[in-house]
Amino acid sequence: MIQHNDPEHVAASNQESLERLLRAITLSEGQFSLILVCSSRLPLRRKILKQLIEKSSVPIQEITLHPSVNTLFTTIATAVEDSSPLALIVSGLESVVAIDEVLSSTNLVRDEFRKQFPFPLVLLINDEILQKLIRLAPDFKSWSANPIRFQFLENHHGPECRAITA
Repeated sequence: MIQHNDPEHVAASNQESLERLLRAITLSEGQFSLILVCSSRLPLRRKILKQLIEKSSVPIQEITLHPSVNTLFTTIATAVEDSSPLALIVSGLESVVAIDEVLSSTNLVRDEFRKQFPFPLVLLINDEILQKLIRLAPDFKSWSANPIRFQFLENHHGPECRAITA
């Protein structure tokens, strides 16, 4: 991915990414789809989440994974058992201690995601988790389109952040 240092370009790119994400969620309503959102910075991921919840026409439930999580499927199933969300966004994968085991087991039970979760599942991840997904859960990852990426300028707090919060 080409990194641009122009704040206006980054802001425009992030706005396009947000619109793409909103479209993906809306088009997947009522059926399982895996949507990967990739950003290297936690503060930017938080802003993406906030903006997404505010702008989405589909109500979005959010869960943040605890570092001690052992399985993604069971954690999600437990979190949504009483709520039947129209969309779910999961953050915190980068903090999971046993991430390799969690991703490997996710790949093994991938068909259960489609059977049990009739809603878009958005994973808010960083590049490290994306690479682990590719390596440890390739079949599960193959259900997603290319990751929707958000950029962050180092040592700059200008329009690229405002585009997400405006």
